[in-house]
Amino acid sequence: MTKQTWALAVHGGAGTILRAKMTPEKEAAYHAALRRVLEAGQAVLRDGGLAIDAVTAAVVVLEDEPLFNAGRGAVYTSAGEQEMDAAVMDGRDRQAGAVAGIFGPRNPIRVARLVMDSPQVLLTGAPAVDLARAAGLPFGDRDYFFTEPRWTALQETMALRASGTAETDPARRHGTVGAVALDLSGNLAAATSTGGMTAKPPGRVGDSPVIGAGTFADNAICAVSGTGHGEIFIRWTAGAEIAARIRHAGQTLEQAATAVVMEDLMPNDGSGGVIAVDRAGNIAMPFNCEGMYRGTARRGEAPQTFIYR
Repeated sequence: MTKQTWALAVHGGAGTILRAKMTPEKEAAYHAALRRVLEAGQAVLRDGGLAIDAVTAAVVVLEDEPLFNAGRGAVYTSAGEQEMDAAVMDGRDRQAGAVAGIFGPRNPIRVARLVMDSPQVLLTGAPAVDLARAAGLPFGDRDYFFTEPRWTALQETMALRASGTAETDPARRHGTVGAVALDLSGNLAAATSTGGMTAKPPGRVGDSPVIGAGTFADNAICAVSGTGHGEIFIRWTAGAEIAARIRHAGQTLEQAATAVVMEDLMPNDGSGGVIAVDRAGNIAMPFNCEGMYRGTARRGEAPQTFIYR
């Protein structure tokens, strides 16, 4: 890679529709949505914009797309509510902002950006919502955030629990969106946003807003955004572990990301995956489940989108 390059990777979650249940129409819709997300991030990077602005722009589009479990497509808690988490991290100085358990702001990632520019790192609930309102960010009501598939998924999950049947569909178990980027000045950034797990207990917070678990960026190493079983990503500090393997063990981005996803997370019920980019513009996107909605774009290359292996 030359120094004057930019790179972008995005994901719409590792909780994909099982291949056997995927229709050609639905698959085309996911690919089209991922292309729109990539274009939003590319538009910033092509013009010499900052990585932190590119990942924020990409995740805003992901949050606005009801196909994905974030923002407008967020899943429901066991109480029939929606509680959203998001985080951003700037590799230039490790500035980070995160929110958890919020409802109202249309784009939780924009609220996380507000927190990043404050003395805090993580805000939860009402104070985070108040911050968004004071900044004039757009809000949505229950009708805006309602999607029939997410409501149906809640009913199905609650019925499975009532019958004592284990949940096996990854599309209901987890889902997250995220973006990582390298800009033309060599800056790295990561952004992650989620509605969490279908029928999660009210107040449950996953790895997305936990810096070093689901979101991480450092210009000297890499940027990471995760998607999967959040509790396991937190326990194994997935994002920070990838960076540590590169920094202290001399592993490549691909080696480090794959080892964490396949050797740390998978044996411990850590279903999911990550997207990561390093300071040379290398991209890694390992996952240990059937699929992960994902896409890449890099200077001089045509954008690509993927769902399954």
